[in-house]
Amino acid sequence: MSKQTNPEKEGKKYDVDVKVRNFCGKAKIFFIISLALIVISLLSTFTGVDIALEFKGGTIITYSYMGDMDESKLEKELTALVGSAVNAQEGESLEGNAHTLSLSFSSNEGLTVERQAEVTDKIQELYPDSQLELLDSNDVDARSGGEFFAKCLVAAAFAALILIVYIAFRFKQISGWSAGVCAVLGLLSTLVVTYGSVVLIGFEIDSNFMAVILTLLGYAINDTIIIYDRIRENQTLLPGMRIEDLVNISSSQSLRRSIRTSVTTFSSMLIVTIVSLVMGLDSILSFSVPMMVGIAMGTYNSICFVPSLWVWWQKKRGISVLAPVKAKKKASA
Repeated sequence: MSKQTNPEKEGKKYDVDVKVRNFCGKAKIFFIISLALIVISLLSTFTGVDIALEFKGGTIITYSYMGDMDESKLEKELTALVGSAVNAQEGESLEGNAHTLSLSFSSNEGLTVERQAEVTDKIQELYPDSQLELLDSNDVDARSGGEFFAKCLVAAAFAALILIVYIAFRFKQISGWSAGVCAVLGLLSTLVVTYGSVVLIGFEIDSNFMAVILTLLGYAINDTIIIYDRIRENQTLLPGMRIEDLVNISSSQSLRRSIRTSVTTFSSMLIVTIVSLVMGLDSILSFSVPMMVGIAMGTYNSICFVPSLWVWWQKKRGISVLAPVKAKKKASA
């Protein structure tokens, strides 16, 4: 049996096949939640942003060794030696029972050969039985990382512009330009909150972070497009309905699909995260965890924030009812 909703417009009742939830009636709550998350994410910057070596420049030295080493002790001793932050990361060698040690030194000009020799001597002094062997030493130019970062920002800005234009033309029946701007504002909210989660968790701003941002640019807006499509469809099926009721019905009809899709994707990232934790793969964690945050925030924005923002915008323009879409006339033979 179909369920009914009363839009309170001239006493009309419309048959719809879903339980209608009052999303627009909770618009203020959604706006407060979104604003609070954005403010917290932006303020997280002042807690300290850990920028990867590839963006700020420095030197990476890799060793092989036997036995065990204390990463925290190494970082403390070597930081005192070179006078700048040092990040130590252990790994497994493909040969025998040896381990690998990767040391990252932040520096605009890199470490001199003499400094690198001092680092090697210090490690051998701390662990004389480690059979330490230098495998590789590379200086990282911050300019190349900066250029990559700038290109990613340009790509993100260009993608946002294209999305606005695309939505404006595809959904011109529902005031496309405002729909496009609202969708991009929701997308930006998702990206900002994802950035805040990366900073608060303590991950680096690195190439993985940029991969997350570029992935979310394409993924996080999918549900918004589906809801806009429902609004445009219901605009003709339910003529004369108040815009709030129209959006509530459209969002409710898309709710189950959106949640199922997001839960499936979120679960995949959760499995990857659990496996990474068990295997100690930190490089994958810095991608999977922010992706989970972005998926959750993107779903919330698409269902709750963006449609409510679009309705608020239309009401400010004095639009309370959308005109039905006129069917196109078929050409005569």
